[in-house]
Amino acid sequence: MSDHAFTASIFYRLCCVYDWVMALRRAFTILLISFPFLSFSQEMDNGASYKSMDFDRYIRFSYDNDFFTATDEYYTQGINIEVVSPNLKYNPLSKVMVHLRSADNKYGLAVVHEGYTPRSIGDEQILYNNHPYAAVLVLKIFSISNKAETGQRLYTALTAGVIGSVALGEQMQVAIHTALGNLLPGGWKNQIHNDLVFNYEASYEYKLFNAGHMFELDVNAAARAGTFNDRASLGLSLTTGYFNSPLSDNKDGKTFHIYLYEAPIVSAVAYDATLQGGMFNRTSPYTITDAQMNRIVFENKAGIVLTWKSVYLEYYQAYVSKTFSTGLTHQWGGLSFGVRL
Repeated sequence: MSDHAFTASIFYRLCCVYDWVMALRRAFTILLISFPFLSFSQEMDNGASYKSMDFDRYIRFSYDNDFFTATDEYYTQGINIEVVSPNLKYNPLSKVMVHLRSADNKYGLAVVHEGYTPRSIGDEQILYNNHPYAAVLVLKIFSISNKAETGQRLYTALTAGVIGSVALGEQMQVAIHTALGNLLPGGWKNQIHNDLVFNYEASYEYKLFNAGHMFELDVNAAARAGTFNDRASLGLSLTTGYFNSPLSDNKDGKTFHIYLYEAPIVSAVAYDATLQGGMFNRTSPYTITDAQMNRIVFENKAGIVLTWKSVYLEYYQAYVSKTFSTGLTHQWGGLSFGVRL
C-alpha cells in the first residue's frame, strides 16, 4: 500500500470514529434535555422494548410490591400473568389491535390484579386527603408489532375488568399480612365501589440511537382512553449492557444477555379510577376530587434484566411523583420471571 493510500485509510477510520462519537453525544444531549419532561405508565406494563422476550411463545409472571422499598401504601401490590402465542391471533378481539406495516407481530393475553391503600392501613375510618382503598382485576388482550429494520415498535391493548370489592383486594392483602404476621388492614370497607372498567391503549417506540449490543436510546409516546384511566404520555428509555435489541436487526445468536435500563416518563392525566372511582358507579364513600388531581405526573423505572436460553429474569424499581395534591411521592419494586413455551 502506498503512503498516500495508507494515509487515506487512516483518515477514513478517524472520520468514522468521529461520526460515532458525535452521534453518541447527540443522543446524550437529547436525553439530558428531555429528562425533566419525560412519562407515566400504568404500574404493570410489559409492552416496552426493554422488557422484550425474543420468543414467539412464552409465559411471564410479574409481581410488584412496595415492600421492596420498605413502604406499605398507595400502589401496594400488583400481579401480572401474561401468555404470548401465535394462536391468540385468531381471537376475534385481536382484530381491534393496530399493527405496523410488514412487521413481526405477537399476540398475548394477560390477567392483571392491582391493589391500592392509604398511608395508614390500621385505621378503620376514612382517611381524607389520602389515597382511597382500591382493587382492580382486569383481562388484557394485547399485540406487539415490531419492525426491527426501521427501529419501530407499536404496542396496543384492550383491557376489560372490574374495580371494587369484586376484585378481592381485601382478601388478598389480609391473607398476605396474616401469613407474614403483619398489621391487618382495617379500612377496606371504605374502598372504591364496584364498577366496570374498560380501556384501550397504544404505545409507540422509535429507536433514536443504537451502538451495537451495548447501548440504545429510544423515544416513546402513548395514549390511553376509557373508563379506567385517560392519559397521554411521552418518555425515553436508555438500555446498556449486552443485549439483543428488538428495535435492531443485528442479532448475535448468543444465549446469555444482561443489561440495565432506565425509563423516565411524563404524563398528562385526565382521569384515574383508582383515585376518582368508577365512571358509572358514583356511590363510593371516598374518592379524590377533580380539584385534588395532579394533571402532570412523572415516573421513572430502572431495572436489570438477565436472559439465558429460554429464561427471562428481571428486577426493577419505580418512582412516581404526587398523583394528587395532598399525597406523597411513592416507590415500589418488582420481579419478573418468564420462560419460553
